[in-house]
Amino acid sequence: VQLQASGGGLVQAGGSLRLSCAVSGLTFGNSAIAWFRQAPGKEREGIACIVSDNDDTVYSDSVKGRFTLARDTTKNTVYLQTNRLEPEDTAVYSCAADHASLTSRLLYRSEYDYWGEGTQVTVSS
Repeated sequence: VQLQASGGGLVQAGGSLRLSCAVSGLTFGNSAIAWFRQAPGKEREGIACIVSDNDDTVYSDSVKGRFTLARDTTKNTVYLQTNRLEPEDTAVYSCAADHASLTSRLLYRSEYDYWGEGTQVTVSS
């Protein structure tokens, strides 16, 4: 399984970015694709996840209402639309994949064996 995140950049506070996670080699059913982010000096944080069987989504409290997931099965890509960005959203954003676990654990980094390289998001004040 290979994943590649892209779409990061520099944006002013209040702005938006659409991040993409291109996935290949994912052959198992009911998979979960999750987004994580890690700011300098902080732990990696799970922020959003989409489950393939039913397109159920889970968001962390820190991004709920501002970030939205979407999946394009024809392109094997998961998108994270980030709106109303804040300087606190500055981080390296990565995507990860694995079999879907319990809903309560979908944002736990320990649930994912497959990770892609991250993309930097920088939000200026």
